[in-house]
Amino acid sequence: MIRLCVAYGVLAAGPALACSPDRVTISGDWGQAHINVVVADEGPEWTQGLMNVPEMPLMAGMLFVYPQPHPVSFWMHNTLIPLDMLFAAPDGTILTVHENAIPLDDTSIPGGPGVQYVLEINGGLAARLGIRVGDVMQHPAFGPDAANPCSD
Repeated sequence: MIRLCVAYGVLAAGPALACSPDRVTISGDWGQAHINVVVADEGPEWTQGLMNVPEMPLMAGMLFVYPQPHPVSFWMHNTLIPLDMLFAAPDGTILTVHENAIPLDDTSIPGGPGVQYVLEINGGLAARLGIRVGDVMQHPAFGPDAANPCSD
């Protein structure tokens, strides 16, 4: 079982925090949000996701990292909490925002073509923060060609 033990993330309007493998920074016209993450970057982690997790701290989530862009689709099978899903391009630009996925629902949630990253966060958080298509995520996994690359 995956345990998310991060207490609380930070909203920032000032200088950005340094990139870290356990944090995704999302930037938009509304400012920045720092989401503490567990990274899922291989088959078993992709399959397990956030299934059977009974609760998650407010500013926490899971970042799915795929080796190349492709059409992805998620579902909420055995997922106990509502989630927002942010589907992103190889450069970290958000392509699709799916809000409030219903717990335990097996309906397919498509992210569209060209998705290489998916960030799952607590349901309703995207709207609360103002996250929308075109906003940019920052994380070391996005590499030097990211829209908002990590600095050395």
